[in-house]
Amino acid sequence: MQPPAAPDHPPSAEPAPAPPGVKLRLANVSKVFRNNEQTIEALAPVSLEIREGEFVVLFGPSGCGKSTLLNLIAGFDAPTTGEITLEGRRVRRPGNDRLMMFQEHALFPWLNVLDNVTYGLRWLPNFRFHPLRRRRRAMELLKLVRLDEFAHASIHELSGGMKQRAALARALAPDPKLLLIDEPFPALDALVRAKLYGELQDILVRTRKTIVSVTHDSREAACLGDRVVVFTKRPGRIKAEIKVDMPRPRDINAAAVTAYAAQIAAQLEEEPRENDDGKRD
Repeated sequence: MQPPAAPDHPPSAEPAPAPPGVKLRLANVSKVFRNNEQTIEALAPVSLEIREGEFVVLFGPSGCGKSTLLNLIAGFDAPTTGEITLEGRRVRRPGNDRLMMFQEHALFPWLNVLDNVTYGLRWLPNFRFHPLRRRRRAMELLKLVRLDEFAHASIHELSGGMKQRAALARALAPDPKLLLIDEPFPALDALVRAKLYGELQDILVRTRKTIVSVTHDSREAACLGDRVVVFTKRPGRIKAEIKVDMPRPRDINAAAVTAYAAQIAAQLEEEPRENDDGKRD
Protein backbone atom coordinates (compact mmCIF):
# COMPACT_ATOMS: atom_id res chain seq x y z
CA MET A 1 0.00 0.00 0.00
CA GLN A 2 1.34 3.40 -0.95
CA PRO A 3 1.94 5.98 1.80
CA PRO A 4 -0.52 8.92 1.86
CA ALA A 5 0.38 11.83 -0.39
CA ALA A 6 1.99 14.80 1.30
CA PRO A 7 -0.10 17.99 1.38
CA ASP A 8 0.64 20.58 -1.29
CA HIS A 9 1.71 23.14 1.33
CA PRO A 10 2.68 21.50 4.62
CA PRO A 11 2.68 23.81 7.64
CA SER A 12 6.00 24.87 9.07
CA ALA A 13 7.02 23.11 12.29
CA GLU A 14 7.73 26.34 14.17
CA PRO A 15 6.70 29.95 13.57
CA ALA A 16 9.28 31.94 11.65
CA PRO A 17 11.05 34.48 13.85
CA ALA A 18 9.89 38.03 13.18
CA PRO A 19 12.65 40.45 12.20
CA PRO A 20 13.04 43.32 14.69
CA GLY A 21 10.28 45.91 14.25
CA VAL A 22 8.38 43.88 11.63
CA LYS A 23 4.72 43.31 12.49
CA LEU A 24 3.53 41.47 9.40
CA ARG A 25 5.63 39.43 7.01
CA LEU A 26 4.61 37.91 3.67
CA ALA A 27 7.06 35.47 2.10
CA ASN A 28 6.41 34.35 -1.52
CA VAL A 29 2.63 34.46 -1.00
CA SER A 30 0.57 33.57 -4.08
CA LYS A 31 -3.00 32.51 -4.83
CA VAL A 32 -4.38 30.35 -7.63
CA PHE A 33 -8.09 29.59 -7.91
CA ARG A 34 -8.99 26.26 -9.53
CA ASN A 35 -12.26 24.57 -10.46
CA ASN A 36 -13.37 21.99 -13.01
CA GLU A 37 -13.54 24.62 -15.75
CA GLN A 38 -10.46 26.77 -15.34
CA THR A 39 -7.42 27.84 -13.37
CA ILE A 40 -6.96 31.52 -12.52
CA GLU A 41 -3.70 32.89 -11.15
CA ALA A 42 -4.98 35.80 -9.08
CA LEU A 43 -1.77 36.70 -7.28
CA ALA A 44 1.84 36.04 -8.26
CA PRO A 45 4.35 35.38 -5.43
CA VAL A 46 4.51 38.46 -3.19
CA SER A 47 7.02 39.22 -0.44
CA LEU A 48 6.43 42.20 1.85
CA GLU A 49 7.29 43.36 5.37
CA ILE A 50 5.12 45.83 7.31
CA ARG A 51 6.42 47.50 10.45
CA GLU A 52 4.69 48.27 13.74
CA GLY A 53 2.40 51.33 13.48
CA GLU A 54 2.76 51.62 9.69
CA PHE A 55 -0.16 52.43 7.38
CA VAL A 56 0.46 50.52 4.14
CA VAL A 57 -1.85 50.93 1.15
CA LEU A 58 -2.12 48.23 -1.52
CA PHE A 59 -2.82 50.07 -4.78
CA GLY A 60 -3.53 48.76 -8.24
CA PRO A 61 -6.14 48.27 -10.96
CA SER A 62 -9.35 46.33 -10.35
CA GLY A 63 -8.80 42.57 -10.44
CA CYS A 64 -5.07 42.71 -9.64
CA GLY A 65 -5.37 40.65 -6.44
CA LYS A 66 -5.34 43.40 -3.79
CA SER A 67 -8.48 42.22 -2.00
CA THR A 68 -7.39 38.61 -2.45
CA LEU A 69 -4.18 39.39 -0.59
CA LEU A 70 -6.12 41.19 2.15
CA ASN A 71 -8.33 38.10 2.58
CA LEU A 72 -5.23 35.92 2.88
CA ILE A 73 -3.82 38.20 5.59
CA ALA A 74 -7.18 38.07 7.39
CA GLY A 75 -7.10 34.27 7.28
CA PHE A 76 -10.32 33.96 5.26
CA ASP A 77 -8.47 31.90 2.67
CA ALA A 78 -5.15 30.06 2.52
CA PRO A 79 -2.32 31.02 0.14
CA THR A 80 -1.42 28.58 -2.61
CA THR A 81 2.26 29.10 -1.86
CA GLY A 82 4.25 30.99 0.73
CA GLU A 83 3.70 32.00 4.34
CA ILE A 84 2.10 34.92 6.20
CA THR A 85 3.28 35.63 9.74
CA LEU A 86 2.02 38.16 12.28
CA GLU A 87 4.57 38.85 15.01
CA GLY A 88 6.34 35.67 13.95
CA ARG A 89 3.30 33.41 14.19
CA ARG A 90 1.89 31.89 11.05
CA VAL A 91 -1.58 33.03 9.96
CA ARG A 92 -3.78 29.96 9.47
CA ARG A 93 -7.32 31.18 10.18
CA PRO A 94 -9.28 34.34 11.10
CA GLY A 95 -8.64 35.79 14.55
CA ASN A 96 -9.28 38.81 16.76
CA ASP A 97 -5.67 39.89 16.23
CA ARG A 98 -6.65 40.83 12.62
CA LEU A 99 -9.95 42.60 11.99
CA MET A 100 -11.43 43.74 8.70
CA MET A 101 -13.43 46.79 7.65
CA PHE A 102 -15.33 45.72 4.54
CA GLN A 103 -16.55 47.67 1.53
CA GLU A 104 -20.01 47.43 3.10
CA HIS A 105 -20.30 48.40 6.76
CA ALA A 106 -21.70 44.93 7.70
CA LEU A 107 -23.38 46.27 10.85
CA PHE A 108 -26.20 44.22 12.36
CA PRO A 109 -29.44 46.12 11.64
CA TRP A 110 -31.30 44.53 14.58
CA LEU A 111 -28.76 45.94 17.08
CA ASN A 112 -28.24 49.56 17.99
CA VAL A 113 -24.88 51.30 17.56
CA LEU A 114 -23.61 50.50 21.05
CA ASP A 115 -24.57 46.81 20.84
CA ASN A 116 -22.87 46.52 17.43
CA VAL A 117 -19.62 47.76 18.94
CA THR A 118 -19.85 45.51 22.02
CA TYR A 119 -20.85 42.43 20.00
CA GLY A 120 -17.34 41.19 19.25
CA LEU A 121 -16.24 41.69 22.86
CA ARG A 122 -18.62 39.07 24.24
CA TRP A 123 -16.25 36.18 23.55
CA LEU A 124 -13.02 37.78 24.71
CA PRO A 125 -11.77 36.57 28.12
CA ASN A 126 -11.36 40.08 29.56
CA PHE A 127 -14.90 41.11 28.57
CA ARG A 128 -17.02 37.95 28.40
CA PHE A 129 -18.56 38.17 31.88
CA HIS A 130 -18.15 41.92 32.30
CA PRO A 131 -21.01 43.80 30.56
CA LEU A 132 -20.09 47.12 32.18
CA ARG A 133 -16.51 46.77 30.97
CA ARG A 134 -17.80 46.06 27.45
CA ARG A 135 -20.00 49.13 27.59
CA ARG A 136 -17.16 51.38 28.80
CA ARG A 137 -14.88 50.14 26.03
CA ALA A 138 -17.56 50.71 23.40
CA MET A 139 -18.35 54.21 24.64
CA GLU A 140 -14.65 55.14 24.57
CA LEU A 141 -14.48 54.14 20.91
CA LEU A 142 -17.76 55.79 19.98
CA LYS A 143 -16.41 59.00 21.49
CA LEU A 144 -13.20 58.51 19.49
CA VAL A 145 -15.20 58.30 16.23
CA ARG A 146 -17.58 61.07 17.36
CA LEU A 147 -20.66 58.85 17.64
CA ASP A 148 -21.15 58.80 21.40
CA GLU A 149 -24.35 60.83 21.06
CA PHE A 150 -25.76 58.13 18.76
CA ALA A 151 -24.93 55.12 20.95
CA HIS A 152 -28.57 54.04 21.21
CA ALA A 153 -29.56 54.93 17.64
CA SER A 154 -30.71 52.27 15.20
CA ILE A 155 -28.42 51.56 12.25
CA HIS A 156 -31.02 52.77 9.71
CA GLU A 157 -31.00 56.18 11.42
CA LEU A 158 -27.32 56.76 10.58
CA SER A 159 -25.91 58.38 7.46
CA GLY A 160 -23.48 56.47 5.25
CA GLY A 161 -20.46 58.14 6.83
CA MET A 162 -21.76 57.49 10.34
CA LYS A 163 -22.24 53.80 9.54
CA GLN A 164 -18.61 53.55 8.42
CA ARG A 165 -17.45 55.24 11.62
CA ALA A 166 -19.54 52.77 13.66
CA ALA A 167 -17.93 49.92 11.70
CA LEU A 168 -14.50 51.36 12.49
CA ALA A 169 -15.34 51.51 16.21
CA ARG A 170 -16.48 47.87 16.11
CA ALA A 171 -13.26 46.82 14.37
CA LEU A 172 -11.12 48.66 16.95
CA ALA A 173 -13.06 47.32 19.97
CA PRO A 174 -11.07 44.07 20.49
CA ASP A 175 -7.82 46.07 20.11
CA PRO A 176 -6.52 44.08 17.11
CA LYS A 177 -2.83 43.94 16.30
CA LEU A 178 -3.65 44.59 12.64
CA LEU A 179 -6.52 46.53 11.07
CA LEU A 180 -7.44 45.60 7.49
CA ILE A 181 -9.46 48.05 5.38
CA ASP A 182 -11.00 46.97 2.07
CA GLU A 183 -12.11 50.14 0.24
CA PRO A 184 -14.75 51.16 2.78
CA PHE A 185 -15.44 54.65 1.39
CA PRO A 186 -16.20 54.42 -2.37
CA ALA A 187 -20.00 54.64 -1.97
CA LEU A 188 -19.76 57.94 -0.07
CA ASP A 189 -19.81 61.39 -1.63
CA ALA A 190 -16.59 63.38 -1.95
CA LEU A 191 -17.24 65.73 0.99
CA VAL A 192 -18.02 62.88 3.40
CA ARG A 193 -14.99 60.90 2.20
CA ALA A 194 -12.68 63.88 2.74
CA LYS A 195 -13.97 64.26 6.31
CA LEU A 196 -13.54 60.54 7.01
CA TYR A 197 -9.98 60.62 5.68
CA GLY A 198 -9.16 63.27 8.27
CA GLU A 199 -10.86 61.38 11.08
CA LEU A 200 -9.15 58.11 10.15
CA GLN A 201 -5.74 59.82 10.24
CA ASP A 202 -6.55 61.31 13.65
CA ILE A 203 -7.48 57.84 14.97
CA LEU A 204 -4.32 56.40 13.44
CA VAL A 205 -2.14 58.95 15.24
CA ARG A 206 -3.94 58.40 18.56
CA THR A 207 -4.04 54.58 18.49
CA ARG A 208 -0.82 53.86 16.53
CA LYS A 209 -2.52 50.89 14.87
CA THR A 210 -0.80 48.93 12.12
CA ILE A 211 -3.08 49.20 9.09
CA VAL A 212 -3.19 47.54 5.68
CA SER A 213 -5.66 49.13 3.28
CA VAL A 214 -6.76 48.43 -0.30
CA THR A 215 -7.69 51.05 -2.88
CA HIS A 216 -7.57 51.85 -6.59
CA ASP A 217 -7.80 55.60 -5.86
CA SER A 218 -4.34 57.16 -6.06
CA ARG A 219 -5.38 60.28 -4.09
CA GLU A 220 -6.75 58.15 -1.26
CA ALA A 221 -3.52 56.14 -1.25
CA ALA A 222 -1.39 59.31 -1.03
CA CYS A 223 -3.61 60.87 1.63
CA LEU A 224 -3.68 57.86 3.98
CA GLY A 225 -0.57 55.77 3.42
CA ASP A 226 2.88 55.91 4.96
CA ARG A 227 3.86 53.58 2.12
CA VAL A 228 2.02 52.68 -1.07
CA VAL A 229 2.64 49.26 -2.64
CA VAL A 230 1.74 49.36 -6.34
CA PHE A 231 0.57 46.14 -8.01
CA THR A 232 0.57 45.15 -11.67
CA LYS A 233 -2.43 43.77 -13.51
CA ARG A 234 -3.48 40.19 -12.77
CA PRO A 235 -1.70 38.12 -11.71
CA GLY A 236 -0.73 40.85 -9.26
CA ARG A 237 2.96 41.42 -8.62
CA ILE A 238 4.58 44.21 -6.64
CA LYS A 239 5.78 46.75 -9.18
CA ALA A 240 6.88 49.59 -6.91
CA GLU A 241 6.84 50.84 -3.33
CA ILE A 242 6.42 54.57 -2.78
CA LYS A 243 7.11 56.13 0.60
CA VAL A 244 4.78 59.06 1.30
CA ASP A 245 6.89 61.46 3.32
CA MET A 246 4.34 64.03 4.53
CA PRO A 247 3.20 65.06 8.02
CA ARG A 248 -0.31 64.30 9.27
CA PRO A 249 -3.05 65.28 9.10
CA ARG A 250 -3.14 65.44 5.32
CA ASP A 251 -5.79 67.19 3.26
CA ILE A 252 -6.78 65.08 0.26
CA ASN A 253 -7.07 68.30 -1.80
CA ALA A 254 -3.59 69.57 -0.86
CA ALA A 255 -1.06 70.11 -3.65
CA ALA A 256 1.49 67.77 -2.03
CA VAL A 257 -1.08 64.95 -1.91
CA THR A 258 -1.95 65.58 -5.55
CA ALA A 259 1.74 65.37 -6.50
CA TYR A 260 2.19 62.05 -4.72
CA ALA A 261 -1.06 60.77 -6.28
CA ALA A 262 0.26 61.58 -9.74
CA GLN A 263 3.48 59.72 -8.96
CA ILE A 264 1.50 56.68 -7.80
CA ALA A 265 -0.89 56.72 -10.77
CA ALA A 266 2.03 57.03 -13.19
CA GLN A 267 3.15 53.55 -12.16
CA LEU A 268 -0.01 52.10 -13.71
CA GLU A 269 0.29 54.17 -16.85
CA GLU A 270 3.72 52.62 -17.42
CA GLU A 271 2.22 49.10 -17.48
CA PRO A 272 3.05 47.33 -20.78
CA ARG A 273 0.03 46.76 -23.00
CA GLU A 274 -0.97 43.41 -24.50
CA ASN A 275 -1.03 43.06 -28.28
CA ASP A 276 -3.65 41.16 -30.29
CA ASP A 277 -1.91 37.83 -29.56
CA GLY A 278 -2.26 38.37 -25.80
CA LYS A 279 1.48 39.01 -25.44
CA ARG A 280 2.98 42.04 -23.75
CA ASP A 281 4.75 44.55 -25.96
